[in-house]
Amino acid sequence: MPYLERTDSVFVMYLGDESGGDTENRFHPDWIKQVHALLDEVEAFDGPTALVTTATGKYYSTGADVAWGAENPGRIDEYLSDIQLLLARLLTFPVPTVAALQGHTFGAGAFLAITHDYVTMRDDRGFLCFPGITLGVSYSPGTIALTSARLPERAAHDALTTGRRYGGVDALAIGLVNEVAGEAELLPNAIRHAASLAHTRGHILAEIKEGLYHQALTGLREPVRGVEDKLGDSNVGKAASGS
Repeated sequence: MPYLERTDSVFVMYLGDESGGDTENRFHPDWIKQVHALLDEVEAFDGPTALVTTATGKYYSTGADVAWGAENPGRIDEYLSDIQLLLARLLTFPVPTVAALQGHTFGAGAFLAITHDYVTMRDDRGFLCFPGITLGVSYSPGTIALTSARLPERAAHDALTTGRRYGGVDALAIGLVNEVAGEAELLPNAIRHAASLAHTRGHILAEIKEGLYHQALTGLREPVRGVEDKLGDSNVGKAASGS
């Protein structure tokens, strides 16, 4: 399960468990609850604060928990709504946020990454990908609006309509990420950047983000309805994996 470490004013949230293995860090409902609990802890910290999210091993996050979705076909709308609420919370978090993508970042993991104020990625390993088009599933109005709001127009179009897997250098070139770095520099650079913004934490930061991303937030906070009915039980796992 995700856990926190702190270096002075910067919290680092690791999306996997403390064993440091190659967990895929999928969005199981319990994983989502744990992330919210850790975000509560970061918000409660007094004084200048910033947040970096990262992981260990091959994966930052491969997105929705397809196995859970297949086992719980009657709860897929609720589940996708919970994912969107997590994205909305990160998008308006009252603390500056940096995503340090040390490994593969797919589907809901990619949407999570772009909710951060700043995104950095390894230049030599890992892909960033929105795979819905490849899987034959679309995206919700909220996640499409999120992508449009956070990425350059051409990057948003290409990322969502091609399903391309972007390495760090290519992701930087079209504006999917803000910075790339080698393995040894990735996390220190992210912490350093986050620390430089820690003084901005607070309700004013959250209010500005609310204003900047009003349309995306309206979509993300709208409950998902009808996905399980439209797809049928056999395809709910596929629908979740596009998220």
